[in-house]
Amino acid sequence: MSSNRAQISDKIATALLWMCGFLIILILLWFLTHILLRGLPVIDWNFLTTKPKAMEAGGGIAPQLFNTFYIMVLSLIFSLPIGVGAGIYLAEYARKSRLTDLVRLGTESLASVPSIVLGLFGAIIFVNSMGWGFTILGGSLTLALLNLPVLVRVTEESLKAVPKSFREGSLALGATDFQTLWRVVIPAALPGIFTGITLVGGRAFGETAVLIFTAGMSTSRHLFDFSLFASGETLAVHLWATRTTSLVPDATRIADGAAALLIIVVLFFNLCVGLPGRILQHKRLGKKKSRPGGI
Repeated sequence: MSSNRAQISDKIATALLWMCGFLIILILLWFLTHILLRGLPVIDWNFLTTKPKAMEAGGGIAPQLFNTFYIMVLSLIFSLPIGVGAGIYLAEYARKSRLTDLVRLGTESLASVPSIVLGLFGAIIFVNSMGWGFTILGGSLTLALLNLPVLVRVTEESLKAVPKSFREGSLALGATDFQTLWRVVIPAALPGIFTGITLVGGRAFGETAVLIFTAGMSTSRHLFDFSLFASGETLAVHLWATRTTSLVPDATRIADGAAALLIIVVLFFNLCVGLPGRILQHKRLGKKKSRPGGI
C-alpha cells in the first residue's frame, strides 16, 4: 500500500515539474515572440549603420551597437584574469582560514550589491575623483566589478566539481601540481567556466544603471570610436532613454528595433560562448566512455 502511494506521489510530482518546465518555456517563447515580431521589421541596414537623430525620425543605433560590444569586451578583459585567477586560487591553493572565509564573504557580499550602487561608486571614483568624466573606460571598469563575484564563484565551483580521481591519476603519472591544474583540472572545468562567461557577458549587454552613471548617455562624434575616454552610450541605455526621454517622432519604433536587436545579440553571444563549452564537455565525456572501465 505504501509503495503504491509512493509511486502515485512520484508521478504527481513528476507531472507538476514537467508542467512548470513547459510553463516557463511558454512564457519565454511568448516574451521572445512578442518582442521579435514588433522589432524585426524595424531592423535593416540603415538602422544598423546610421547614427541616432535627436529630433527627426529615421535614426539608427550604430554607435550604441558598437559601444555595447566594445564595453562588454573591455569589461571581460579586466574581469576575466582576476575573477578566474581568484576562483582557481580559492579552489586549488587556498587553505581554510579566516582570510579565505573573508574573501568568500566579500565576494558574496559584492554579488548582492545592487547595480545602481556600483554605478554610483564608479561615478564617485572614475567620473569625479579621477576626473575622467563619462567614459568607456570608467564604464568598463565598473562593469568589471559587477562581473567579478560571478566569475569567482562559478570558477571555484567548476573546479571543485572536477572529480578527485582526475587529480590523483595525473599526480600518479608524475605530473606536477601545476601541470595537473593546467592540463587536467582546468580543461575539465572549462564548460562551467564558459557558463560563467556567458552569464557575465549577457549581464553586460543588458546593464543600464552602472553605465548611465559612468559611461554616460551620449556617443562620440565618430561612428566607431575606439578611444577609451569617449562617452559610450550602449544599446540597453539607448533603449531606456528612447522609451523615457526621447523627443523623436518614431521613438516607439526605435525602441522596438533596439529591444529585438538586443535579444538577438545576447542569443548570438550565448551561442558563440556556450557552444564551445558544450563541445568540450561532450568530447571529454566521449573520451571517458571510450576508455576501459570509463576511467
